[in-house]
Formats: sequence, C-alpha cells, structure tokens
Amino acid sequence: MPRRDVVLRVDIFRRIIGRVELLDEDVSVRMLSRVLPLLEKLHSCGTARDAAGNRRMFFDDYAKLTLVYLFNPLIDSISMLQRAAALPKLASQLGVSDFSKASFSEAPAVFDPALLQAVIGELAGELRKLPPDPRLADIKRAIRLADGTLLRALPKLAETLYRANRDGTPHHAWRTHTLLDPQTCVPTVMRLTGGSPKGADNERRVLESVLQKDHFYVVDRGYFDKKLLERIVQVGSSYVFRMQENIQYEVIETRPLSAAAKADGVLSDAVVKLAGMDHPARLVIVKADVHAKRTRNGYIDSSGRMLLLCDDLSLAAELISLLYRYRWTIEVFFKFLKQLLGCRHLISQRRNGVEIQICCAMIACMLLNLQTGLKPTKAVMEILMWHMLGFADEQDVQARIEKTRREQEKARLKKPGL
Repeated sequence: MPRRDVVLRVDIFRRIIGRVELLDEDVSVRMLSRVLPLLEKLHSCGTARDAAGNRRMFFDDYAKLTLVYLFNPLIDSISMLQRAAALPKLASQLGVSDFSKASFSEAPAVFDPALLQAVIGELAGELRKLPPDPRLADIKRAIRLADGTLLRALPKLAETLYRANRDGTPHHAWRTHTLLDPQTCVPTVMRLTGGSPKGADNERRVLESVLQKDHFYVVDRGYFDKKLLERIVQVGSSYVFRMQENIQYEVIETRPLSAAAKADGVLSDAVVKLAGMDHPARLVIVKADVHAKRTRNGYIDSSGRMLLLCDDLSLAAELISLLYRYRWTIEVFFKFLKQLLGCRHLISQRRNGVEIQICCAMIACMLLNLQTGLKPTKAVMEILMWHMLGFADEQDVQARIEKTRREQEKARLKKPGL
C-alpha cells in the first residue's frame, strides 16, 4: 500500500493541475528523446522464452520506466510508477503501456543489464566536456577518479550482507565501484558487487580488473595496495594515491620546492622507494585540514598534512596536489546519485534489476550532461523536475542553467580543482 503522505501529495497535484503531468514537452521530452531510439533496439532482447507470445513488459519498457522513476520527484514506489504508466500522455510520449507489479518484478530476471552498455557507449561519444583546467594541459592521459559507495539494500540477500553489529543485527548493501571522468562529471565505469569488500569484490581488485592504458588514476588511501600500484604502471598508466601516515619508505632524492608548490601548500617533495615495489615514486606531502581519524579507542587529531604518492617523476608537485583535489568531484557525484536520482531506493530486489537501475542512472547523468553541459547540481535537477511537473517553462529551465553555468565558472576560477 502506498504511504498516506504519498497519496496526499498525488491528490494535491491532481487538484492543482487536473492530473499529474509527469512529462511536459520541450526540455524534458527532448532530453529523453536522445535515448529512446537506442533503448528501442533492445525491445526483443530477453523474449526468447516467451513461447506464448503474450509478454507485455519488454526490456526497453523497463528501462524507460526506470528513467522516469529516476528523474521524477513524485515517484517513490512501484505503485506510483504503475499509475504513471497508465497516464495517456506519458504512455504516448515514451511508447510504454500499463503493467502489473508481478510483470515488473519478474522482468529483470530475463533482461541482461550488460546490453545497456551499448546505449551508454553511444551516448558517451556525444558528451560535452567542461571547461578544461589549463594547468593540466600537459597531462595527456585520461584522468579517472576512482572510488566506491554503498547502496543500502532492503532485501536480505546473502550476497548483500557486509557486516553485523555486536548484537548480530545484519547490514545489507550493494557497492558501486566507479570511475568518474572529471571532464564530463559522468562515470565511465560503474561496477556492482556485494557490500562485503572481500575476494573479487574488494575495491582494489575491482579497480585492477578495469585498468586501461594511458589513464591517470586518482584514488583515496583505502585503495592502497602495492600490487595494484605495480599493475597500474605495467598497463602503461599512472596514479596519484593518498597514503596512510604510517607508510614506510626510503628517500632516494629530496627535491626543492618551487614558489608555485609552496603557494599551493606543498610541504615536501621527494623520490622514494617502497619495499615490495619495483618502481620509484614521488611522495608529495601537502598541508591539508584532514578529518580526525576514528579508531576503536576514539578519535585521533588530524596531522594537518596529506601524503600523496605518484609514479610520474617529472610532474610538478603542485599538479600532483591539484590532481588529488579533483577527487572530491566523485564524492559530489555520489551525493547526486543517491539523493537526486533516487538511488537511495532500489526498485528491484534482483541483482539484474539493481544493475539496470545503475546503468539507467549513468544514462540519466549523460542526458543531463548533453542537455546542460554542466556539473550535476541540485538546483538544475530541481528545475528540470519542476518542468516535468508543469510548474516551470522552458525559459525558467534555461535561466537556471545559465545561472548555474556562471556560478560554476566563478567557483572554478576562484578555487580550481574543487
């Protein structure tokens, strides 16, 4: 049964505008129209076992409805999505039909989420890049920001169990391992695993499995692993890793600091050798307001510095610091993914369904990039939602986009890399 507050919200909007207009023409339709022909290519996928020929929920229908769920602020349950699909205007514009809860729940079992990678690949070629940072012009490799986040899982599935409280209460979640392109603020890779960071699901092993040549991987200290560092160099890529304070190393060369490095808060720059690693690396220590470390015995005060390890011996120390500051972009993206695109709530209990929702979230981020050419922000997402509900026209959307563009440009000039 839908919650009472949800029913009241729907009733209020029906009284105001006659019915819930989940999609209006202009911006919202044009945005989704970019992906509809690509999704329709998947229409017959997964229908081989439909010997009776009575299937009504197809792969493209499921993906379209998932996108409607992600984009729309009203929908927070399958029941509301079901009622939305029954609206003639939405059904006509998206080419979907009403469905039963049983068919929607069963659908992910027969659809292969990997097929959505072809859709993502086609959209990726059209993405609009953000204004480049001129200080990174000499870095020819593709910069990738790596991290993972937990998506709390409602179903008590064995593979989602990742820890338990002292009283034995279990915690369930999926973990999304992500590589983000800072030039578009759109993921290039999102890999779903169980919540427990063990074995093949460990974040270090997942990153190792997706490494590519000529990339620059920027990673937090939780990923530190000498085997991973060696593997990145072996595939022909580079890295900037944040290190733990207790790292053991041998100093090979201490380098003088330039005026630019000192102005950027660099405290020291040295070439070092770590035991168990074949290649030398740069250890750049930067002044930073680091959060206090939490331990079983309480919190340890911040040291006021951050240790960054980089395999590139020729890169300026201040650029190593700048590269790591860009890593905060992925934290902002995770907040956007969870809070604004509905990924705090999973609409399927099946693994395939969660993977399809993750792929559709990537597609949604790409559509936002193609429509605005901006970093994802709450303000832009909100105005698009109001437009979809019929309370904002296209001029309102464009005005908000232009204002956000000016704000982001001002922030970029004031604090590059943040």
